[in-house]
This record gives sequence, structure tokens and C-alpha cells, in this order.
Amino acid sequence: MWLGLGMLVGSTGLVVILKHSLTMFSFRALLVTSFFAFQGLALFAADLIDPPQGASVVLLGGGQGERLLRYPAFEVELQRRFAGRDLVIRNLCDDGDTPGYRDHSGRNSPFAFPGAEKYYPLSKAKDFWGSGHGGSGFSQSPDQWLTGLKADVVIAWFGYAESFKGPAGLPAFKEELAGWLDHTAKQKYNGKSPSQLVLLSPLALEERSAPQGPQAAKAVNANLALYAQAIKEAAAQRNLHFVDLFTFSQQLYAEAKVPLATDGMTLGVQGQQMLAAKLTSAVFKSGSPRGDANAVSAAVVDKNWYWEKLHKVPNGVHVFGRRNRPFGPDNFPAELEKLDELVLIRDRAVWAAAKGEKFDVAAADAKTRVLPPVKTNYSSSNTKNGSTIYLPGAEAVKTLAVPEGYKVELFASEEQFPDLANPVKLSFDNRGRLWVATMPSYPQWRPGDAKPDDKILILEDTNGDGRADKQTIFARGLHIPLSFEFAPEGVYLPQSSHLVLLRDLNGDSQADRSEVVLSGFDDHDTHHAISAFRADPSGAFYMAEGTFLHSHVETPYGVERSTNGGFFRYSPQRQQLERTLRVSIPNPWGIAFDAFGQDFFADTSDPNVRWMSPASLWVPFGEFAPLPPNLIPNAQKVRPTSGLDFISSRHFPDDVQGDLIINNTIGFLGTKQHAVAEDGTGYKLTFRQNLLQSKDGNFRPVSMEFAPDGSLYVADWHNVLIGHMQHSARDPMRDHTHGRIYRITYPSRPLVKPPVIAGASIAQLFANLTLPEDRARERSRLELRGRPATEVLAGLQKWLTGLKSDDARLEHHQLNGLWVSWGLDRVDVPLLKKLLQAKDHRVRAAAVRVLRYNGHNVADQRDLLLRAASDPHGRVRLEAVNAATWLGKDFGLSVLAEARKQPEDAWLKPVFAAAASYLNGGSVVAAPPAKASTTLTGQDKRLFELGEQVYRREAHCITCHQADGQGLPAAQFPPIAKSNWVSGNPERLIRLSLHGLMGPIEVNGVKYPGQVPMTAFKGLSDDELAGVLTYVRNSFGNVAAPIQPAQVASVRAATKDRASFYTPDELLKEFPDAKK
Repeated sequence: MWLGLGMLVGSTGLVVILKHSLTMFSFRALLVTSFFAFQGLALFAADLIDPPQGASVVLLGGGQGERLLRYPAFEVELQRRFAGRDLVIRNLCDDGDTPGYRDHSGRNSPFAFPGAEKYYPLSKAKDFWGSGHGGSGFSQSPDQWLTGLKADVVIAWFGYAESFKGPAGLPAFKEELAGWLDHTAKQKYNGKSPSQLVLLSPLALEERSAPQGPQAAKAVNANLALYAQAIKEAAAQRNLHFVDLFTFSQQLYAEAKVPLATDGMTLGVQGQQMLAAKLTSAVFKSGSPRGDANAVSAAVVDKNWYWEKLHKVPNGVHVFGRRNRPFGPDNFPAELEKLDELVLIRDRAVWAAAKGEKFDVAAADAKTRVLPPVKTNYSSSNTKNGSTIYLPGAEAVKTLAVPEGYKVELFASEEQFPDLANPVKLSFDNRGRLWVATMPSYPQWRPGDAKPDDKILILEDTNGDGRADKQTIFARGLHIPLSFEFAPEGVYLPQSSHLVLLRDLNGDSQADRSEVVLSGFDDHDTHHAISAFRADPSGAFYMAEGTFLHSHVETPYGVERSTNGGFFRYSPQRQQLERTLRVSIPNPWGIAFDAFGQDFFADTSDPNVRWMSPASLWVPFGEFAPLPPNLIPNAQKVRPTSGLDFISSRHFPDDVQGDLIINNTIGFLGTKQHAVAEDGTGYKLTFRQNLLQSKDGNFRPVSMEFAPDGSLYVADWHNVLIGHMQHSARDPMRDHTHGRIYRITYPSRPLVKPPVIAGASIAQLFANLTLPEDRARERSRLELRGRPATEVLAGLQKWLTGLKSDDARLEHHQLNGLWVSWGLDRVDVPLLKKLLQAKDHRVRAAAVRVLRYNGHNVADQRDLLLRAASDPHGRVRLEAVNAATWLGKDFGLSVLAEARKQPEDAWLKPVFAAAASYLNGGSVVAAPPAKASTTLTGQDKRLFELGEQVYRREAHCITCHQADGQGLPAAQFPPIAKSNWVSGNPERLIRLSLHGLMGPIEVNGVKYPGQVPMTAFKGLSDDELAGVLTYVRNSFGNVAAPIQPAQVASVRAATKDRASFYTPDELLKEFPDAKK
């Protein structure tokens, strides 16, 4: 019989049973033999724990403990061993957690006990909106969780993340651990007595499977041994239970015939079962297991799915974070209460299964509390904001406008494919099929509903008529799959706090296995979580993350910590994660690479597109890189943008090749197109045209990609509501069923003949690298990464030899060959050195980028970087300095000094200055915005100054109306400068600020359709709202009487029953003295 203990479960509902040969008998034997074989490693305290009836067992610690949420063997054994005891087992572990530092976006303090701040001094740097590096909200503290759970037994599993500070960090770790142990000894979480404490050492890194190689893994283990010993000593001093998992795991690795870990640190099914056997035998008294293991396993997996949703609430920013008001209190307290009930019900299911009994979960769920209804604040009277009457696809396409010569057609809609609901990302595979991620469960699953069933679809046009006619579901049971990226081994995508790999093992175009690759990514705001996946030329992919998220990801190389926005880069070849950019940006939702591998990103919530490289230098945790300049012309600024790409298709006109295109989803609904030109070290954009524009207020273009035939496909989220601040997360008007895919062509030019990629010979794939289309070359490189490395490298040399020396694009062809070798992690060093001396500065810069990531393959990397720092072109020098900052202080400073021997233009100056500061241990604190001046005095001045702070908060006034009060006319966000709406009747202004404004409005003689409502700010205090209104009434050319808190309180009380937005017409009728 197969054990259900082999279940791999992430936050996704996609559950895969991994079959293996451990029978029930062999697992029981494993428990016994592991106990006796490693009994000497077990614990100091003499007595094994015999938990009483109803005991609460809680796990604390980092990522090694967090994985037990997905591998149920430990809980299964405990529940079966103590069947009838009704144990409550909860896992509070999270990647990056330490005894004293347990960061959370929804908590004001990241520290687990008083005094812990001594060991983790936070940077004083703040983002553009003034957010520091603590969280914000009222999520429970670690002690509050333990008290609520009435913890009787606490199993603490620390040391892995901490060990990467090496011997130098050991004294502080010992103090931190002692401080936590002293604190915990004084607590009575169960209300009666201190918890029984069990200390676990970290597991060792499995050296033969570690991606950094055995020698580097030995260095990691040397540090882990030091920290394991420190934990052992702390336990001995206090006579606490201690389990030496470091020595245990090393012996397991030595005895195993095959690797037990997938990346050195993540045990597979067999390793997790051995670990479970060790833990249960070393900590708890023996017993005679009851119940069917498969049934108990299934019940534990189900319970942990609900528990994770309670402990790590997705979209917590609306539940208990800084966006809780104004809508969160209406529904989330009840949802948390219901979710708690659902978890407790599943405890009962586990207990029943352990006793061999049946339990009707559905019947118990039906008796949980009923959630309160949520009323919409949408006004159906104004269809320009998006209509509840959704146009059929054939009618919706008629609302789309494209420039002369172009044509747009409907490729697919929910009418033919009901699963195409809320598409968020599309991409073509090497077979020319369109893959689409859908997420109708957005913004988050609601307790009591069926588990999420978001999907990844494969759509095909089998008869060549330009319309999809076949659908395959690659994966289902997902939850908020914000993006995905292809790799030879499968498809990577985000799932809650996890980066997941989906594998198709039998070639049937359906995922057979779901593997959690890394954990610790924050989903405190589900639309800010890792997204916009985009592979670089090597196949490593970038992931964007929005502001006020706090991610702490344990990897075989160390812990990647990040707060408040930026980008990760994950290399599947090396299983390596890097926090590539730390920048103060609100919500990046678009990444694109040009033909030479230079990266650009859309600063979504701001109306900006930025070149990424100037922010790619090494920055300490908690600091920010200088924010690269915005490239979008002022007159064309729109927000929020979603989706970014470069035109590279012979099907499109010659003069638009290389243009940048960007989607926008509110106000201006469509795609803007900008010409790209060199500008010193960097670039500049010039607006060319609106490539696509819709009159349908429900049109929400979120993703786009060029197809193998050269046409452009655009995904339409298609929703009447899109604002997350303007409407409740549970607003019943949020659509969860519609979605469209459109196709743009240029009929007077022939379509591109799609190159053969899937199944093509290696020679043909190399020939594809000379094609003009970026995507054709990218997909061919992807295909080559999946072929045998020795054959590909041999084919590379043959192809390079056959290139014509008089080809104008010779160096670019060679660069693509270099990228192929990089993608295999077998970089062609002679070719790299040749291209470092290329005539084209764009090729030289790209070669330096390759050099940056190949120190393990290039022995003289440092010499080459130092030489590149003297390059005549600033872009090459920039790449060299960026790379050097990641290689240590002394070398970084030497490369920087070499680069600074030449003039620095406006692109280089802030980067080089920041590099010098950070390498020397300093900080770069951005100059705060100049404070607005005022003639107000006393209380009025105080309100003005408070109001300026409120105005500048993220997702408050500045987001739409901008720092200068001029708004974004191209995006249809009106100005508040010199506006009678601001300086006119104070009660009207207070009303619209409290309850929001929606509908067509005329400001300063210009009419705006009002396609997105102004957010209701009734969540602000009377003081805050009076302050910000006083500020805007006396700034931006406005001069008007201040607003007092008492005025706000009076209007708030008089309109307390209002549940919907005001319309401009409604307010003008009530206050006719105002001018439009």
C-alpha cells in the first residue's frame, strides 16, 4: 500500500501524490530504528513528553519547520500515536524567523520579545511615502498567538537563517537565544504554567545536492555546526529537551544511496518521513499508532490548508493592515471568526481519523457562522465607470480602436471558454500555444467557499482562422497565480508565500507534480505579491514585488530579506535567489528586456517606466537604491500600468521596431507606444501613438506578448470594478467570470512564418538565433536549455564558425550564442572575453552582465570587471560597477574608483555616489520633499503640516493627483490645483472626501469621465481628514479657509448612514453655489 504521507501540498490546491516504496511496515520500522540508532543524539531532559488530553503543541522557527506544513508525516505520527488525546498541533514557523526577529507586514514591530531590537537594528531609511521597515497593522504578535493557542509544548527550530552570519554573528545569536528563552520561561501561555520547551538544531545542508557545490556547502555546514552547538549548550544550561538534527541529518545523508534533498536544504518525501520519525521518537513517548495513515494524512493536509489561511492571511493588508479601513471592518472580523471555526472542525476530523472513525466535515462546516452581506458602493447610474451589462465579445471588440493600418480581433472569450475568467498573464510556449493564467478568486478566497480553482489554460487555434478553438487545463486548484514563466523542467508560478514549480511528467499538457521551490514571499497584499515574471537571456527570471511587503526567503545560499518593494531574480540552473533591486516603488507590474538584454520596468501605481540597471547595485537590507529617472513623457503619463514589452516583429511596420508598449487599466484604457532612443549612458522615450484604446469601461488590458507569427496578443482582465482602495475586497460587483484575449495585426504586411522550435534540431535552433524577432530567439534559447549540454555546446561552436564575418549583426548573433552557454551554466569564456571587447557598446554591456553572474565559471572575473570599468561608454562602466558592488567592499571600491576616472553623466552620478556610500558602510537617505510653505498659524498650521503627511502617504491623494496637484490628465485623473471643487464649499469637500466621488466631473473647464472613483477616506480620523483638506485648500494655487476637525466630525455624523459614493451631479445639486 502507498502511504498518503507522501503528499506534497503548497498553498495551491493542486495536490500531487508522490508514490514511493515505504510501506506501513517499513515506516514503523523506520520509527523504531531511527529512535535507537540516534538515541544518543536525542535530548538532555530525561523524560520524554507524554502530552495530556487536549494538549496544544506549537512549532516555532524558520523555514525548516515551515516545511512541515506541507509534509504531514510528523503530525500524522503524533495524532496516531496519541489517538484519543485530541492534540491541537499548530505550526507558526516562517522563513527567516529567529528567536527575536519575526517580521510581519501587518505588525508594527518585528520583534518577538522586549530587547530583541538590540540584535536587529533596522535601517532608518524610508520609502517615498515615509514607510520604514517595520510593518503596520494589528496582526497578532508571537506571544499573542501562543497565548491564544494555549501552548503546552513549544518546539523551537531556529539556527538555519542565523548561521549565515558566520562565526562573527555567533555571540549575538547566543545572547538573542538566551533572551528569548528567559522571556519564554516567564510566560504562561496556557494560563497555568510555562510551556514545555524543546529545542531543535538546524538540519545540515546535504553537500552532494547543494547547488553551490560540495566545497561551498561544507562552509555552510561549518557555520551550521557552530549554531547547532550553541543551541545544544543553551538547552544543557537550562535542562531543556534538545534534539540534534544537524548530526542526525548528516548521518542520513551519508547512509542514503540517493540524494534526500532537492537543493541541499529541502528534504523530499523520504527525508521528511525520516525526519518525522526522529522528531516523534526523540521528543514524545512511544505509543501504538491507531487509525489509517492515509486517512489521517488527508485530514492533516486539509487542516493545515485552512490553518495557513488563518495564520498567514492572504491580502492581510485589508484584514488587519494599513488598508483595513474603510471597508475591512465590515466583513473581515467575521471571516476570521469563521475561518477559526473551520480549522477547529478539521482538528476534529483529524482526531476522528486517528481513532479510525468517520467525521462529516461538510455537515459541521454548514453550522459555522454566516458571513454578513457586503453591499456594493458602485453606482450603476454612471456606465462610463464600467458597466454591469457586459458586452459580448463580438460587440466589445467594436469598442477597440487601433491606428490606421492595424486590426484588432477577438481571439478568445469566456463565452466559448468559461474557464477564461479574469486572465492575468499570457505567454506562448515553444509549440506556439497560448498559455493563460486566470484568477477569478482574486483578491482572495473567502472562508466557507469552495477551495480556489484558479487555472492555467492552454489555448490553441487549430484551424488557423485567428480564433481559439481548443482548450487544455494545464493546472487547476490554484490560488492567485499572478504570473508564470517557462523553464525546461516545467512552469514556475507564485502561490501565496511560495514559488512553485509545476511539472508535466508524461507530456499530456497537464501538471502532474507541484513542488514548492522557495517559501517566505509575502502576500500581505495579493496584487503586490511576486508577479510580472520575465526571463532574462539566461533563463533566470525576474519577479516584481510591491511596497510594504516583507519577504524573508531561506535558500541554500543564505536568507534573502526584503521590505517595501523591488525585484527578485531566480536562477533555476543554480537554484539561486537574489534580491536584485531594492527601490522605493509602489507596485511594479511589468518587466521587459530589449534585444541586448537591458531591463526596464513599469512603476505601476506611479505613471513611470524606468530602466532597471541603474538600480541593480548591491544595497544592504533596509536601504534603497537610487530610483532611476522616469522615461515616460509628462503628457503621456497614465496609471496604473500593467504589462510591458518591446515591438519586435517583421509583421509590424519597420519604423516601430524596438518601440516600447505599455498597457493601462484605469482612465486611459489601452496600450501606449513610445519610441526608444539612446541618451548618454541611458535612454529616452518619445510618444508615438496609442496602439490600442477602448471605449468599453470594463476593458482592462493586463498582459501582452508577440506570438510566433508576429501578431500581438493582449489579455483583458475585463471587470467593472478594479480599484482595491475604492471598493471592498468583497464588493459583490467584482466580476469573477469574464475574460477576453485580443489579437492585433497589421494586415498589409505578411505574418511571420513561425520558426520550428519544439522538437527542432540543435542546428535549427541555433539558426533561429539570427531571426529578427526577440521572442523567437528567446524561445529557441529556452529549447536549447532543455537539450544535453555537451551537444548544445558542440553545436554552438559549429554555429559560431559558420557566421559570416561581414554580417552587420554579427556581434549580436555572437551575444545570443553567449547567452545560450550562460543558460546552461557553462558559459563560453573565450566568447565572453571576445565580446567584452566588441565594437558595439550594447554588446559589451551585455557581456559584463554575463560576467557578473559567472564568477564561479570565470577565474579572472575580477580582472575583467576592473578592465570593463575603464570602458569609454557609461553603460559598460555602470554594469561593471553594479557587478563589483556584489563582490565585497574592497573590490567594489577599486572598480568604482576606476570607473570614476571618466566623466559621470546624470545616469551615473547617483549610482556611483550610492555605491560609494553603501560599500563604505554608510546610508543613502533620499532628500525629503521640500515642505510646503504656509502663512497659516497656530492650530491651522498644525493641521496643514499633518495634512501634507497624509497627502503623501502611499495610496492616498498623491497617487492620483500627484505631488504637484496637477493630476494625470492623460489618465483622466483631474487636477486639484486651482480647483473650485477644493477651494469651494467646505461641506461638499468633506462629504466627497469621507464617502468618495464617482462619475463624470468637470474641473477647470475640462470634462473627465470619472472611470474610477475617488477613494472614500472615512477611515481617516477627523484630525487627519481636516488636516489634508486644510493642506489642499492652501496649496497648489488654492487659497481657502482651513477645515477644522469639528467640521469633519459634524459631517461624518450627519452622513453616517451613507454607504455609496457621491456623484458630482448630486453634490452640485445640493451645493449650487459651486462652480464647475
